[in-house]
Amino acid sequence: MADNVDIANELVDRNLEVMLKAIDKAIDKPVITNECEECGELIPEQRRQAAPWATTCIECQGIREQKAKHRRNR
Repeated sequence: MADNVDIANELVDRNLEVMLKAIDKAIDKPVITNECEECGELIPEQRRQAAPWATTCIECQGIREQKAKHRRNR
């Protein structure tokens, strides 16, 4: 049976893996575009000003967050 330290280490390892994949993806992406990487629609100017790092429109970001929340709750 895993103790709290083992569980914490597993979570850290998972988060690190996700962050490293995101960094690799960002490095491979040559230019930040104004298009959502999910749906291809233009990211509104207001969102780009509020979150210049955003790669998705607000609708697609919401879907991503719901999916991530669902995966965490399993």
